[in-house]
Amino acid sequence: MELFKVEGWNLNTDKIAFKDSKKKEAQKERNRKEKIDRKQRKSKKPKDTKNEDAKNEEDEEDDQDLEISDVEEDEKKVKEVKKTKNKPQKVTKPPVQPAAKTLTPLQQKMMAKLSGSRFRWINEQLYTISSEDALNLIKEQPGLFDEYHEGFRSQVQSWPENPVDTFVNEIKFRSKKVINAPGGLPGLYPNKEIVIADMGCGEAQLALDVTQFFNKFNKRAKGRRKINFKINSFDLKQINNRITVADIRHVPMKDESATIVIFCLSLMGTNFLDFIKEAYRILAPRGELWISEIKSRFSDGRGDEFVETLKLLGFFHKKTDDSNKMFTRFEFFKPPEDIIQERKAKLERRNKFIEVETEKEQLEVKRKKVAEGKWLLKPCIYKRR
Repeated sequence: MELFKVEGWNLNTDKIAFKDSKKKEAQKERNRKEKIDRKQRKSKKPKDTKNEDAKNEEDEEDDQDLEISDVEEDEKKVKEVKKTKNKPQKVTKPPVQPAAKTLTPLQQKMMAKLSGSRFRWINEQLYTISSEDALNLIKEQPGLFDEYHEGFRSQVQSWPENPVDTFVNEIKFRSKKVINAPGGLPGLYPNKEIVIADMGCGEAQLALDVTQFFNKFNKRAKGRRKINFKINSFDLKQINNRITVADIRHVPMKDESATIVIFCLSLMGTNFLDFIKEAYRILAPRGELWISEIKSRFSDGRGDEFVETLKLLGFFHKKTDDSNKMFTRFEFFKPPEDIIQERKAKLERRNKFIEVETEKEQLEVKRKKVAEGKWLLKPCIYKRR
C-alpha cells in the first residue's frame, strides 16, 4: 500500500466521502431541526388554548357582572319612575297669546272716536270736581289716569309748542347767570339750592328734562358754579318713580322749602285757588310762581282778573307773556317780610289797606257761594263731535 501513499493523504480511514455527501448531510440536519420545531409547536398549542379558555371564562364573568349591575341600575330607575308617578306633578301651561287682530281703517276710526270721547269725559270730570274728589276718583279707578294722559299726548302733538318745553328752556336760560342774582334762578339760603315743585306734573317730563340738563351742566361746571337742585313732582297717580301722589292743595313739603312752584295746565279742580295758597306756603321768600294756562279759560279774555286775584293772595306780579296763540304764561314771586311791611305801610298812608283787606274778604265770600272754577277760570271742556 506504500505504493499509493501520497504526501498529505491519509488512507487509513473508516469513512469514505462520496461526491455530494456534504450537501445531503446538511439537508438531513435541516429536516431534523424542522421536525423538532414541529414537535415543540404541537406541545405548546394545548397550553395556549388553556390560557385562551381561561381568558374567555374571565371575560364571561366580567360580562355577567356588568349585566347584573345594569339590571340593578334599571331596577333603581324603575323605582324612581314609580315614585315620580305617585307624586302630584305641576302642569305648566304655556302662556296663551292673544291673536293679533288687524283693524280695518273703519275700525281704527271708530276706536279713535271712542278713545277721544273717553278722554273728553275724563277731562271734563277733572275740571268740574274738587281736587279731593279727583284724587278719590283716580284711587278707585286708576286706569282713568292712564287713559287721560294717553289722550293728552295725542292732543299735544297738534299744539304749536308744549308749555312744559317753555318752562324747561326758561330754566336753562336763567341757569347761565349766578343763582339769586338779577335774572338768575332763585335758590335757598345759604347753600343756594334750587328746589322745584311741579304741581300736577302728569308724567313728570319736566323733572326728567331738567335733571338731565343740570347733570350735564354740573359735569362742565367748575367749583362753585355747580348747581345743587331738587325737583318734587306731584300728581294723582304715580306712573314712575319721579312722582309723589298728592292732592296738590296739600303737598308733603315744609313751609318755605321751595324756590320755584310750577303749574303747567294743572289748575284743573274747582278749588284751584287752594293750590295757589299751598304754593305760597311752601315757597321761600323771593321764590317764584310760574303758571301756564290756555287762553280760552280766562273769563275776561286776557287774564287780568286772574292776576289781581293772585295779588290778593299775597303774590307780586312779575310779568305776563301772551305771545303764544294758545297759552298765556305768568310769573309771580313771594315777597320777603320787609317788602310786605313796606307795602302795608304805603297802603295805610293811602288809606287803601282797609280796601285791600275788604277785597280779600269779598273774594273768600264769593268762593263760598260759587267755586272759582266756574267764574275765574272756565273749565277747559272739549267740544263733542
